[in-house]
Amino acid sequence: MKRFFVALCLSIATAFAGSYDIEEFTATDAGSPDEYITAEFGGQLKTAPADEVSSLQEGRLVVRQKFTDPFGESPTAYQLYQGGKGDLSSLVPLTAEGVDYSRLVTTRIYARRGMAFEDDIEKIYFDGKAVYIPGYSTAVAFLDGSMVQLKGDESAAASSSEEEEESPKPAVASSEEEECDEYDPDCEDEEEDDDIDVKGDLDESNSRADARDYAISDASENATDRFGIADEVRFWTAVGLTALAVTGAVIGVMQQMEANKAKDAYDDLDGLHTNIMNAITKACEGDKEPAACEVALKQYQDLDFTTPEPYSLANLEARMNTNKKTQDSYTFARNLWFGVTAVSLTAAIVLFVW
Repeated sequence: MKRFFVALCLSIATAFAGSYDIEEFTATDAGSPDEYITAEFGGQLKTAPADEVSSLQEGRLVVRQKFTDPFGESPTAYQLYQGGKGDLSSLVPLTAEGVDYSRLVTTRIYARRGMAFEDDIEKIYFDGKAVYIPGYSTAVAFLDGSMVQLKGDESAAASSSEEEEESPKPAVASSEEEECDEYDPDCEDEEEDDDIDVKGDLDESNSRADARDYAISDASENATDRFGIADEVRFWTAVGLTALAVTGAVIGVMQQMEANKAKDAYDDLDGLHTNIMNAITKACEGDKEPAACEVALKQYQDLDFTTPEPYSLANLEARMNTNKKTQDSYTFARNLWFGVTAVSLTAAIVLFVW
């Protein structure tokens, strides 16, 4: 039974872990070309099998399109379309180190961590080597429950920025110097530019400005990571609560079965008890003291059961009382586990929807 519970919990966790995967490409909408992918067959793009995207020929491109019904009447669908490679010079090629390229074709990709499950990017391009997303230089995906970072090659941009040099401003003759009018918005005092050293070491000024930019960027990325981690914690907590709900339901059913057994045993003895009481009452009708007669027969009359010791009606009633307590115990345990199931399932639903 323990192995059954473990296998059941693992199967549930595996099912939820695979929710970011795109199992099928079922959209029937026609594929339209754009500036990045060109049509070669009657002005439209033809569909492409998912297993062929990672081995595209040179000059070919595949776009993955997401189709969402704005009225919510139809489920979200995806499709892969292939055509000729257009102008990708404005897009950043994104790659994920150590990840099978074919997995990126069939998983949801997001602009950043912490986004809602249904807010994955709608249009993504694949050339068999890299991933291209208009307007983004980074992205994230979730494979087997772990986050994967898609990064672009920005070494060229970094080198070009390092080579930029700011030409020094020419010195202004003293005769041409003007005093700033406090009401003139185009005139600024030199005191306001204390942080920028245009006369001294430009490298030092640039380093201070870069330090401020890096600090702002790190703070923003740290906040994004915190929200992403919180989203993952909610997801896996919901998975655990779902497994607990299933386990509680199974145990509750087992407790109900045991309670039914105890109830059946009690009912059998209760019928026997009724018959014996009727026989005792009938036997004591002719006695001078019927009440005393009944008490005596209950306490001392052997019921002729096949037991090593005499078995009286008092012994039978004690057995019935034990069966009743056993039934009540199993019933309480059943209600407790069903309550755990209800609370866990409700909490899991709230976390999944959140």
